[in-house]
Amino acid sequence: MKLYTYSYNGCTYVGKGENKYIFPFTGISEMYELIGQELDKLPCGEAVPMSDVELLSPIISPKNDVICLGINYVEHGKEAARYNKEAFLRERPHAIYFSKRVNCAVSPNGNIEGHFDITNKLDYECELAFIISKDAKNVKKEDAYDYVFGYTIVNDVSARDLQTNHKQWYFGKSLDGFTPIGPCILTADETEFPPKLDIKSYVNGELRQNSNTEYMVFDIPHIISELSQGMTLKAGTIIATGTPSGVGMGFDPPKFLNAGDEVICEIEKIGRIVNKVI
Repeated sequence: MKLYTYSYNGCTYVGKGENKYIFPFTGISEMYELIGQELDKLPCGEAVPMSDVELLSPIISPKNDVICLGINYVEHGKEAARYNKEAFLRERPHAIYFSKRVNCAVSPNGNIEGHFDITNKLDYECELAFIISKDAKNVKKEDAYDYVFGYTIVNDVSARDLQTNHKQWYFGKSLDGFTPIGPCILTADETEFPPKLDIKSYVNGELRQNSNTEYMVFDIPHIISELSQGMTLKAGTIIATGTPSGVGMGFDPPKFLNAGDEVICEIEKIGRIVNKVI
């Protein structure tokens, strides 16, 4: 099932998509209310053509910072180290975790705010993200699937100069307008686990990233199990699993984003988000 948050006739709804139509869930005002529900049993209102609605981020205002993985694809690790060894070259016996502040997620067709007054090295990162389905504590890898509500696409927009100048990644990844999410949440039962999905990005029509989520260094069962040892992952937590090679800083010379550029992030079965830099 594909779950959407959308605007229609000036009101915001949450619904499920079927055959180019969206069916609004009755009495549901935000995506968090669906977590833990038997979705097939929820009543729905009258179908609305997908073409008539404005898609919003499925989770507009996350209750917690998004948890992110850094350098979670081997080839991306290589290109990052070429760009800045001090910031990115490291041994990886353990996963690299960091958080990203998202006050308001950018919609699937919304604008990325460039913040060119404080950065001139704006970059994109197409990532598979998953949403925790119930509070997770001390989860075993073999039980991890039971804690996945579904999957979505995140563009982990990054100001590389801020990221490297401050010797940590939080500020350079958390500026307003730096997190497009969408276009939907694909429920966990719609794909194999762990997912093996093609993941791609394009800038102004040029294919930049082209990989598959099976090439993660640390997969979703590892992530859930490790993070839940001693730390409770609350239901609704968004975890972005890292990006494959092909980001702007990986080219020689780098291909950073400019105002007017269009960035497409696409993941098999989920769809695509298309965002313009302003």
